[in-house]
Amino acid sequence: MFEQTKALCQHFLNLGVPGFDLIVYKDGECVLRHMGGYADPEAKIPMSGKEKYHVYSCSKLITCVAAMQLWEKGMFALEDNLSDYLPAFREMYVKTEDGVKKAKNSIKITHLFQMTSGINYELHTLSLEEYYAIPGNNCPTVQTVNQFAGTPLEFEPGEGWKYGLSHDVLAALVEVLSGEEFEAYVKKHIFEPLGMEHTEFLHPIEDWDGFARQYRYDAETGAFEPRWRNTYRIGSEYASGGAGCTSTVEDFIKFLEALRVGDVILKKETIAMMAKNHLTPQQTAMYRLMKKSPSEGYGLGMRTPLGDPKRTEFGWGGAAGAYASVDPVHNVTFYYAQHVLTTPNRILRSWLYDTIRADLLGEKVEVPIEQKDEMPTLTY
Repeated sequence: MFEQTKALCQHFLNLGVPGFDLIVYKDGECVLRHMGGYADPEAKIPMSGKEKYHVYSCSKLITCVAAMQLWEKGMFALEDNLSDYLPAFREMYVKTEDGVKKAKNSIKITHLFQMTSGINYELHTLSLEEYYAIPGNNCPTVQTVNQFAGTPLEFEPGEGWKYGLSHDVLAALVEVLSGEEFEAYVKKHIFEPLGMEHTEFLHPIEDWDGFARQYRYDAETGAFEPRWRNTYRIGSEYASGGAGCTSTVEDFIKFLEALRVGDVILKKETIAMMAKNHLTPQQTAMYRLMKKSPSEGYGLGMRTPLGDPKRTEFGWGGAAGAYASVDPVHNVTFYYAQHVLTTPNRILRSWLYDTIRADLLGEKVEVPIEQKDEMPTLTY
């Protein structure tokens, strides 16, 4: 069984991906655990299934769930101004054709979830670099996020879509609202209840024990260059809500299963609201510049189904190749992990949903394995 899915995974190895790990659940039971290649190609150490990974933007799913737990408790409204809780964002500036001007709109909390705040992914402006360089600065989450408010927005809040640091700002919001450090909050309210013993946001920056070896793929040379660090961890005290989580395959599937079932860490109704498309036509057009699938929308921190009866899943991906999928219609979840930045199979990994669905139904699916990556290199 799952021959088409296994063939696609083998193609990933053929493209040069050093190793992978895939887990699939159907009706709450594991129906496939498939791995291949090496956790450390140089040392010829095969995948064991216990490896840790930087999940990068799959972190966003956890962060948005944490924030929505507080929303369920009535601690904020989605239409609240962000500046009510993080005053540094009260007076924002925006890029226009006539230069940088004061923003007319306020950033709403809902804009953070939807990536419609106008906040970009610029982590290395001159002013931010000066902040990072302050002696003894380990970049505490809220203090660091406050510095992001000094970077001009890409557009008026609510009037466009831009993949950026919005979910890092959500992590700071969770700290302010809960009165706990983000790491402590998610550990208490998500990781411990689900038994995610090997998942955290503040893993020591230089500790790679137990991690699958990470690489960066150079499309021009075809080389896979060793790259241990997660550059979105800009300080030892910075919990990057958008890209800072480290986890294992066995841990992360527990989180996805909780979203499929509902009423575990979030109410079913809340999950359904998050997994519904929230973008306007104008915002959708901008989203299409990044994700060209016409059957995909964007909700409160995740891709969402949009009109195609054969694609009923929600989830997101990560910069090193992670891919998370929850299909509440067919009671299927899967999580795929690898450790290659700018990976050559970035588009193809989404076809895992199609092959898994087809294999479960006994159908055939034609995967365009020669499909070229014509989309810009992004950080998700």
